[in-house]
Amino acid sequence: MKGRTRITPCFLNKRLAETVNLRFNTVPLALSLASPNSMVGVHKSKVFDIISVGSLCIDSIYLPNRKTPFVVLGGSAAYVSFVAKHLDAKVAVLSKVGGDFPEAYKWWLRQEGIDLSNVIKVEDVQTTRFELKYNEDLSDRTLTLKCKAPIISVDDLPQSLKADAIHIAPIAGEINYEVAEKLKGCADVLSLDPQGLVRSFGDEGKVKHAPLTDKRILNLINIYKSSFNEIEALTGSSNLESAIEAIHKFGVKIVIVTLGADGAVVSTGDATYKVSAYKPEKIVDPTGAGDAFMGGFLAEYVYGENYLRCACVGSAAASLVVEGIGPTFFGDKPEIYRRARLLYEKEIKE
Repeated sequence: MKGRTRITPCFLNKRLAETVNLRFNTVPLALSLASPNSMVGVHKSKVFDIISVGSLCIDSIYLPNRKTPFVVLGGSAAYVSFVAKHLDAKVAVLSKVGGDFPEAYKWWLRQEGIDLSNVIKVEDVQTTRFELKYNEDLSDRTLTLKCKAPIISVDDLPQSLKADAIHIAPIAGEINYEVAEKLKGCADVLSLDPQGLVRSFGDEGKVKHAPLTDKRILNLINIYKSSFNEIEALTGSSNLESAIEAIHKFGVKIVIVTLGADGAVVSTGDATYKVSAYKPEKIVDPTGAGDAFMGGFLAEYVYGENYLRCACVGSAAASLVVEGIGPTFFGDKPEIYRRARLLYEKEIKE
C-alpha cells in the first residue's frame, strides 16, 4: 500500500522457519516470535477467551440440483464459536432468539462446549431466519431475510462480562453503537464483522449491500473482518488497498478481507499479508466460510500467535467447513493445524 512497507510473511528468518513444525504440533505458545498481541489477557481476570455477539438464526440452504432446502442452525456467532471451540478456546455466545428456536440447536451447542447462558429466548417472537439459494457452481447466492428477531440492546448485556476477545457479528442489523460501546469495556480486543450492518432488505426481504449508516462503531474496533463486497459497500471504494486504508483511518489495528478461493488479505497498517486459501477436498456448501476463518484467526490471536499463523489457521478452518452442510463439519484440531501448517510453510518459502 502507498506509504507502507510491504513485509514478507511473518518477518522471515531462519529461526522462524525452524519453528514451523514445532509450533503446529504443540500447544500454541503464549509469547511467540513476531506476536504483537502477546499481552492479550495478561491484565484481566477473564471468564472466556472469545464471546461472539449476534443473532443465532435458522437457515434454509438451497443447493444446486436439490429442490428442498437443508434447514440448519445459522448465524456468524455459531460458526465462529464452533471453530474456536474446536481449537480449545473457551467460548460463549450472546444472542437473542425467538420461541421457535429449536431446543435441539441449544443442546447441540452445549454439547460442543459453547456457553449459552447469555442467549435470551423471547417466546412470543420469531427467530431470525434466512433463505440462501446458491447458483450452479456455488460461486454466488441469493440471500433473503424471512423474519427477524428483536435487536440486542444494552439492557440485554449482563453486568459482568469478561473475555480476551469479543467478536461483534450482526447478521440483520441487530447490534448498534451503544451496545458495541458497552462491549468495548468488557474485553482486551473487540472485533467486528459488519456484514449485518451493511445489508438492506428489499421486497420480500431480498438482501442487498448498503452503506454503513453509523460509522462510529469502527472507532471502537481493534480487528475488522469482512468480504470484499462488504468492505466496498462500507467504504465506497472498489480498490482493495484504498478500502483497507479507509478502515485503518478509524484506528482499527488489523483489517482482514476474505477473498473466497483467492484467500485473504491481512493488513496491520505497517505490513500486509496475503494468505492463500487451502483447497478443500470438496465443496458442498460455502456458507460460513468467512466466519470459520474468523473463528480460527481469533482463537490463535488470543493465544498470542503471529498474524500469519492466525490467518493460516483461519484459512484451514474455512476449508473444512465448506466440506459439510451448514455448521456441521469443522474437522478436528489436528486436521485444522495440519492444513494450516502446509499453508504456513508455503508462505514462508515464497
